[in-house]
Amino acid sequence: MITPVRRAAALCALGTALTACGTVQAPHAAHPAPSATSAAPSRPPTLAPGPGGLTPVFTNGPRTDGKIVALTFDADMTADEGKRAAAGERFDNPQLIAALRALKVPATVFMTGRWADEYPVQARSIDRDPLFEIANHSYSHYAFTGDCYGLPTVTADRMRTDVERAYTAFRRAGVTDAMPYFRFPGGCYDQRALKALAPVGVTAVQWDVVSGDAFATDADAVARQVLDGVRPGSVVVMHCTRSAAPVTERAVRTIVPELRARGYRFVKVSELVGDAKGRR
Repeated sequence: MITPVRRAAALCALGTALTACGTVQAPHAAHPAPSATSAAPSRPPTLAPGPGGLTPVFTNGPRTDGKIVALTFDADMTADEGKRAAAGERFDNPQLIAALRALKVPATVFMTGRWADEYPVQARSIDRDPLFEIANHSYSHYAFTGDCYGLPTVTADRMRTDVERAYTAFRRAGVTDAMPYFRFPGGCYDQRALKALAPVGVTAVQWDVVSGDAFATDADAVARQVLDGVRPGSVVVMHCTRSAAPVTERAVRTIVPELRARGYRFVKVSELVGDAKGRR
């Protein structure tokens, strides 16, 4: 005798009435087809252009969205430092990245294109780790204004090219998800620089907390400066270069647990920009 269950199974096997199979208990529920909205990749949030179409500048997130803070790390290397790297100077800091991973701290790395050229394996590793995001810090790390901490200066007609060249270097290194955020070398910019970069479509990201880790030798002093300065929505600027910021890793190992004890949650810059964009 053919039971109703066997008859339904036969129908399924023949494929004559697929919808009838829904009446037979299956081990797994069928997944709905993705909607057009869920299938489309989300774009990283950016701010609208400033007055006159100038590149927008972001300094910190909203102060009223809870205790969130973004740690950012500049991976600096100027275009003319290749000989120093060849001689053994280290412009990377894998121990710092390892510490952030061990502590499970999201972070944004503002990387120069020259750094990505020098350390492509590390650049890819950072890019592929969901804890991190990579943003643009120019290719050359030359200043976009005069008199900026002694940095060489990029001319106005080369500013856009220098930023685009960094994105090209990222792709060459295997970085596939670089963010549309840009940090001026030295943090130095003016109206001319904001106008020059407007066609690139980036949001310029500054900071409201200076860690003081550049060329520092006292990790505790760096940690104190950060802990004293952080407020809800803060962006902290630090560095990811062993030769220029040798105590950053040790400072981070103090900063992170203390801020967590104070109730802070660590986020990437993209989350803060998204929060700020939602309020405009």
